[in-house]
Amino acid sequence: MSPKKILLVLAVLALVALGVRFAWRADTAAPADARPATRAVPVQVAIARQGDLDLSLKLVGRAEAWSSVTLRAQVTGQLESLAFQPGSRVKKGQLLARLDTRLLQAQLDQARGLVARDQAQLKKAQADRQRYADMLGKGYVSKADYDTYQANLAVAQATLQGDRAAQELAQANLDYARIVAPFDGITGAPLVWPGAQVSAQTTDIVVLNQVQPIRVAFSLPEASLGAVRAALSRGSVSVHATVPGQSGSLAGSLEFVDNAVDNTTGTILLKARFDNPDLRLTPGQFVQVTLPTTRITDAVSVPVVALQSSSRGSFVFVVGADDTVTQRYVTPGPAAGGQQVIAKGLKAGERVVTEGQMLLVEGTKVRVAS
Repeated sequence: MSPKKILLVLAVLALVALGVRFAWRADTAAPADARPATRAVPVQVAIARQGDLDLSLKLVGRAEAWSSVTLRAQVTGQLESLAFQPGSRVKKGQLLARLDTRLLQAQLDQARGLVARDQAQLKKAQADRQRYADMLGKGYVSKADYDTYQANLAVAQATLQGDRAAQELAQANLDYARIVAPFDGITGAPLVWPGAQVSAQTTDIVVLNQVQPIRVAFSLPEASLGAVRAALSRGSVSVHATVPGQSGSLAGSLEFVDNAVDNTTGTILLKARFDNPDLRLTPGQFVQVTLPTTRITDAVSVPVVALQSSSRGSFVFVVGADDTVTQRYVTPGPAAGGQQVIAKGLKAGERVVTEGQMLLVEGTKVRVAS
């Protein structure tokens, strides 16, 4: 390298050294209050609480109608009309279908005529017996003649009784021409249409489902059966059902536990009752069922999101009175309903960080966000 280039390099290095020196002096001369202060990290916290906590199982259940009937006519005839909209809600006793009543009305009128005839014959038989009874007392007729009229009266009474029964049957058949809802429910699609010939107890007309209340059936692993029976011994067991794609859950109560475990699956059938006031549950619909199984008493718990993991184990960030955090290792227990049981390492009433943990280390100053 030539002497000129060497001198040029040395001059540049000298200028750089002077610039660094002046910058250092300016920095050290700046007042302390002009330096940027450390900002508190915004976090959200929750209070560790102590109390009883119910552990629960999440299972898949299926809704089924409380009652379901396939309506059929009890008499044979031609379907005259349908009185419901498919898929509509109907009340108990509401007319759903009607058969042609002309033949049935004629049969009833005939039965009424026979009853009227029998009543007239009965009156005559009563009068004849009374007249011959008087004559028998005076010795004008024989006992055999009197017995004949006494038998005629008994026959007239029996004939009237039989024809009255036939009249009641004809009246019932006429009433059966009106098919009504046996309970409040929701109708399905018609299975037969007006003009079709309906056979008694054979032709299906419509399926009616009772959905208020409604049942949800689900299978429980046999290993959890003991915990459920223990919960039942303490009183009513609440069951919650969540419909996929819908917010919120429906509250019901456990009402049925089967009397045997299925040998092939190792599960037992349970059913829960739901009032279903807004018709959110539909027969055949799959739902997620939450069933409490075990109760832990006096458990310290925090939201599940507060628990963090590291190579050393599980920990939470505890916020002290001076708003600085401490990384505290804990022993977690079971979790249920979004709450994590802390078996060891945390006391009730302490504040733990639930959001913002990624920016925290031991001793970090925090600001609790509202």
